[in-house]
Amino acid sequence: MHIRRPVVTRRAAGHADWLVRAVSEQPPPVDPHSGSRRPSLPVRVKGASGVSRRQLLGTAGATGMLLGAAAGVAGHAAAAPGNVTPLTTLGSDRSPFHGTYQSGITSELQSRGHLLAFDLAAGAGRREAAALMRRWSATAARLMAGEPADGGDIDVARDAGPSSLTVTFGFGHSFFDRTGLQHQRPRALDPLPDFSSDRLDKARGNGDLWVQIGANDALVAFNAMRVIQRNAGPAARVRWQMNGFNRSPGATAHPMTARNLMGQIDGTRNPRGDDDFEKSVFVPADGEPDWMANGSYVVIRRIRMLLDDWEKLSRRDQEKVIGRRKSDGAPLTGGAETTAIELEKTDAEGNLVVPINAHARVSRPDYNQGATILRRMFSYHDGHDKDGTPDAGMLFVCWQADPLRGFVPVQRHLDRGDALSQYIRHEASGLYAVPGGAADGEYVGQRLLEA
Repeated sequence: MHIRRPVVTRRAAGHADWLVRAVSEQPPPVDPHSGSRRPSLPVRVKGASGVSRRQLLGTAGATGMLLGAAAGVAGHAAAAPGNVTPLTTLGSDRSPFHGTYQSGITSELQSRGHLLAFDLAAGAGRREAAALMRRWSATAARLMAGEPADGGDIDVARDAGPSSLTVTFGFGHSFFDRTGLQHQRPRALDPLPDFSSDRLDKARGNGDLWVQIGANDALVAFNAMRVIQRNAGPAARVRWQMNGFNRSPGATAHPMTARNLMGQIDGTRNPRGDDDFEKSVFVPADGEPDWMANGSYVVIRRIRMLLDDWEKLSRRDQEKVIGRRKSDGAPLTGGAETTAIELEKTDAEGNLVVPINAHARVSRPDYNQGATILRRMFSYHDGHDKDGTPDAGMLFVCWQADPLRGFVPVQRHLDRGDALSQYIRHEASGLYAVPGGAADGEYVGQRLLEA
C-alpha cells in the first residue's frame, strides 16, 4: 500500500520562477497503520515553462573552471544569504514536468544525478519508440510530482517528497536511423569532431536515447532511475550509466558557487540571463526542425581529473593554472569572485599576472568567438584503478541552441593551449537533441514521433 503524498497546488500555466511556493491546504493524510494524521510539508514548485530572463539565473554560479568547455550557466542559483533553505524542507521542493522547456536544463544544481543512455531493442522502431516516450513521460510526471509510479514503483522513495526531482529526455544521432526518421534529424546532431585531449570509450558514449535524472535526495534519484529503466521494458536496454553528486543545498552557511573535486570554485564566469541567453541555449519557436522548438542540444563529457598529479602542485601553481585564487575564486589580478579579470595586468617583473594559458583566460567567451553555453555538472567518483589512481572527476553537461556554435569552438580553443589540459582527460562523450517541454496531455517527442 502506498502512503498518499501531499496534494500539490499547481501554478498557473505559462508563468514560472525558481522559488515559487505552492502550499497544500489539504489536511495531513491518515496513516494507514495508526489511523492518525501525519504532518505534511508544503510543496514548493520550481517552475520550468516561461522562464523570465531576469529570473532565469540571478546571481547563479555552478563552476568557473569549465573543464572542457567555457562559461555556461550556473546550475545552483545563489540567493541572498538570509534565504538559506533548511534541510528539513528539501523534500518538499518540486519541479513541474509540463512546460515550455523540459526541466533539468535551467534547474538549480541537484545534489544527486544519474545520466543514462538507452539503445532501442532489435526490431523496435518508430511505433515502439512512441509508446516508450509516452510511458516514460507519464512516469516522469508522476515521480516529479512526488507521486508513486503506476504499476512500476519500487518503494525506494516511499517516505520522501519530490526533492526537486527532474527527468529530462533526449534523442541521439542513431535514434533517427532506428525509427526511420532520418529526414527529421537536425544538422546540429552531426557527430562532434575529434579533439586531441580525447581518450574516449565508445561503449560509454552516444546511444539512441538519453535520460538525465537529478534530485536532492539520493534515494529519490535512484528510485526514478530504476523505475525509468524498468519502464523501458523490452523496447530498449541500457547502453551506459554514469552517477554523480554535488554539494547538498544548505550545507554551507550561505549559498555559494560550487567547488569541484580539484577544490576549485567552479562556475564564476557563467553568463547571466541577458537578452541573448535564451537564443544561445534554446532553439527558437520558429526554428528548424520545427519539432525542436524550445528544445536544446546537450553535450555530455565524462572528464577524469588526474588528481594525483594535480595535488602535487603547490596552491600557487594550481592558481596559475586556473587564473583564480583557490580560497574564494577571485581572479589573480585582485578583487572578489565576480570581479572582472585584468588580462593585461603585469607583476613587478613584467610578467602577466594571469598566465597566457590560464584556464580562466583561454575559456572566456570573447576568446571563443562569443560562444555561450549553459553548463551544469555533477562530480563523480567510481573507485580506483589497480594502481590506486582515483577514477574521479566531472560529468560535464552543457546546453546550447547549436553545438557547432557553442561547445565545438570552445573545445577547439581549449584543445590548443589550456594549462588545465594536462590534468584532465576526456573519457566519454555524447550529443543529444532534447525536445521542448510537453504540454498537458502530451509526451516528450510527440511532435517528432507523430508528425
